[in-house]
Amino acid sequence: MAKDKKTVTNAMRLLSAAKIDYETVEYEADEVGEHFGEAIARLTGIPPEKSFKTLVLRGDKSGIIVACVPVKCEVDLKKAAKASGNKKVEMTHVKELLALTGYIRGGVSPVGMKKKYPTYIDKSAEDFDTIAISGGKCGCTLLLVPSDVRKATDCEFVDIIRN
Repeated sequence: MAKDKKTVTNAMRLLSAAKIDYETVEYEADEVGEHFGEAIARLTGIPPEKSFKTLVLRGDKSGIIVACVPVKCEVDLKKAAKASGNKKVEMTHVKELLALTGYIRGGVSPVGMKKKYPTYIDKSAEDFDTIAISGGKCGCTLLLVPSDVRKATDCEFVDIIRN
């Protein structure tokens, strides 16, 4: 009889190597459906304002950047452009995610991407003791202290949500 293997993703490996504490919350990925972020918040019981989705954008000057916003919010592309030193940014196509990040849609984590891209997390994250980000695969969420997310990603906390 085979033992159940505990999920270990690249994001988790990097956090562990950096001695950054995190908590893993797993959920049934088959039940997610259309609106990933909101469904995951519901399945995990983590309030949507503390659950952050990871978006991959392309700037006209900087190239790829990463933005994390609460799951019920939308990224403000003008604010993201300004924060990243671009004139404009646009969402990358879903088909590009795996090649750019090493992660698939629904499992994109700001931690442990193939390359370390400039990362911007909405400043509302700093209002919480812990926030939830993707664990690097569908069915896995990580709870971390916002300052530890900064350590792992060199992110900036800025206002990037649409009002």
